[in-house]
Amino acid sequence: MVEEKIVVGEGTKYPLNGMLTIPEERNGTIPAVILVHGSGPSNMDGKVGNNYIFKEFAEGLLERGIAVLRYDKRTFVYGKELKNDNGLSVREETIEDAILAADLLRNDPRIDSNKIFIIGHSMGGMLAPRIDAEGGNFAGIIIMAGSPRKLEEIMMTQNDLALKSLNRVIRFIAKKQVAALSSKFDNIYNLTDEEAKSTPVLGKHVKAYYLKEMGEHPAIDYLKDLDKPVLIMQGEKDVQSTVEDDFEAYKKQLDQKPNVTFKLYPNLNHLFMPAIYGNILKVQKEYKVAQKVDSQVFKDIADWIHSV
Repeated sequence: MVEEKIVVGEGTKYPLNGMLTIPEERNGTIPAVILVHGSGPSNMDGKVGNNYIFKEFAEGLLERGIAVLRYDKRTFVYGKELKNDNGLSVREETIEDAILAADLLRNDPRIDSNKIFIIGHSMGGMLAPRIDAEGGNFAGIIIMAGSPRKLEEIMMTQNDLALKSLNRVIRFIAKKQVAALSSKFDNIYNLTDEEAKSTPVLGKHVKAYYLKEMGEHPAIDYLKDLDKPVLIMQGEKDVQSTVEDDFEAYKKQLDQKPNVTFKLYPNLNHLFMPAIYGNILKVQKEYKVAQKVDSQVFKDIADWIHSV
């Protein structure tokens, strides 16, 4: 195994440190993937609690003959500068860097330029079809624990699940807060872009524009028109994106498309690790337990990539 330090977006305003993991011995050019983070700041190893899912993906796919490019997320490195940018959208936060990462792989003579794939986890999975359409031009798309819904819809579902887990007194208080948030979400698409940029929805830094811009580019619109191979993966015990609301929604809208493959994993959580609590209120506690991504996940991804 060779791990090479790289820089995504070198020479731009937001260069990002990254790592290219590539087999030391190769017979000709090889396929490669870029890893795209979920929501929130995250480092190149995909650290969540005491787990490092992107580092594991690099090692797990490398063993199966696939190079992996991972990098720090822009908000992880430049969060202080970006939090005051009222016009911040997923384009600046995620999409631009993923396209730059794909270009970097295309210019590497060791990589088969016709076999570059994207693996998007969680919100990264939601954005993967758009990244592909806006310049990623991947050979195929892998969506892990993603959703065809809008981000605010997912947040409201998670809030509703959390409410059901609270005792009666706390639930009464929290219900008012959730209702206030819901009313903010309901009005997002009635705002102009400029109004949205000055309207806070989550704390003082997350503006309505962030949700509006993302919501106006639904993942399902890209997927419905796509003919290239797509692999959609889901943990059965995921409480952040769920089988009922997300995986089945993908299937309902895409099941008739022969280019789309679906994989559901019993007893795995949002990180594709064994579920412990299966409770939305205990996800942080669950992620503090150091675990390993199920090896079957790596096998299925590698088999699918090699078959494309």
